[in-house]
Amino acid sequence: MPLPQEFHDIAKRVNNWGRWGTDDEIGTLNLITDQVVREAAGCIRSGRRVPLALPLQQDGVQTGMIHGRINPLHTMTAINQEIFGPGTVATSDDAVTMGLQAATHWDGLTHVSHSGRLYNNRPAESITAHGGATSLGIEKAAPIASRGVLLDIARAHGTDRLPGGRAVTPEDLDAAEELAGTTVRAGDIVLVRTGQMQHYLAGDRQAYAFPSPGLSLHTPEWFHARDVAAVANDTLTFEIFPPEIENLWLPVHALDLVEMGMMQGQNWNLEELSTACATEGRWTFFLSAMAEPFVGGSGTPVAPVAVL
Repeated sequence: MPLPQEFHDIAKRVNNWGRWGTDDEIGTLNLITDQVVREAAGCIRSGRRVPLALPLQQDGVQTGMIHGRINPLHTMTAINQEIFGPGTVATSDDAVTMGLQAATHWDGLTHVSHSGRLYNNRPAESITAHGGATSLGIEKAAPIASRGVLLDIARAHGTDRLPGGRAVTPEDLDAAEELAGTTVRAGDIVLVRTGQMQHYLAGDRQAYAFPSPGLSLHTPEWFHARDVAAVANDTLTFEIFPPEIENLWLPVHALDLVEMGMMQGQNWNLEELSTACATEGRWTFFLSAMAEPFVGGSGTPVAPVAVL
């Protein structure tokens, strides 16, 4: 199905190509300035640290639905090996094989393309089999540390978990922003909680994967208007799945990554954070979510931490 006119109209309204120059490779991460980080540090009051990553394990979130997304396969390559001779210090080593976007991760700006283009009008052909992303690679991502804002959509609607297939709309984001008692501002990293992660934490990977609530086609304009630096949520697919418009697959990915140059994250565990924010009565915090610098990567595992 060709991309509909509605998509192209939204794309024009959120497009950031050239905004930070023709050579720019980090998109909306440019919005995380030194001043933004200094102000974000002021969110730390109690010092409570909340981890947001899932454990890296073979029984991870991937079900085989997405080709090539291999759950982490851990292998010991050496076990108590006395490599310098008998009686010397022994060492153990291990290795992991996994999809870079298999667990809690960031999507890089080359994760999707449309109409043959990537962010900032780069050709999709710049991704090669041997070099990966020869521009816009995940290793280019600036240090990702800023003010985090939890938009707890489920809690704002008085429920633990949104139903599968429920689109998160701009109106939902407004309601969660009101609950948070803050205004999302330039350079923020927004975390959108649907409660979908509860399925995976309860051991039901299939229910976690499909059907899934997620961001609507109309949410990129909400984030663009507020100059959000990045967005992550607690689902496998980020956007509503199956799609809200029949056969229009991954339009939110294309608008966020290609048009805006805004990285997005999936499979973030926001359950403990939801409880912590409700307990402390505030939904803003300092967020550290550094991208692992895989050269040429189109995504990366991340172990984000919210500090309240």
